[in-house]
Amino acid sequence: MTPPPPPPPPPSFPRSAACGRTAPGGAVRAVASVAVLAAVATGCRNDTAPSWGYPDLKATLGSLSRALDEGCAGTAPERCADDLDRLGPLADRAFGQALEHRLLDAGYVDAVTDLARARELRVATAADARAGRDPRYTPFRRAVAAERIAYRHLLAALERVRTAPPPADGTDPV
Repeated sequence: MTPPPPPPPPPSFPRSAACGRTAPGGAVRAVASVAVLAAVATGCRNDTAPSWGYPDLKATLGSLSRALDEGCAGTAPERCADDLDRLGPLADRAFGQALEHRLLDAGYVDAVTDLARARELRVATAADARAGRDPRYTPFRRAVAAERIAYRHLLAALERVRTAPPPADGTDPV
């Protein structure tokens, strides 16, 4: 009778734990491989960037919109003009937040310029209306309406830049 053949040499690669045997350091290599694959898949990104919804700017825009709606809803132009004057600090705060987040674009700058022009026109026509003592002075009523429209355009421009995702979703490589 011939002796049985010798057993085959162990494989040079680690076996899984399900087979009951692993090569020395196999578990460490497996964990290291998973860590490397995870790093490659996610990349080194600036994950500490703020969410691009800009909740502080959203709250300011909501306040500005409510103040515009409530202040000029069905009131006389003189009363609406007083309410429009009170919107200035809110618009300035929104501008500061947009500047802080670097959200300025050409549409927003145009909206700010239009608002400034409309405000100047309203102030000038208000002086003319007071000089003539005519509360229904048509150019003044039109100037108040133009400033309200300019505020609406400003709100729309700010909302557009607030909701637009930043380039590369704000996760550019560091």
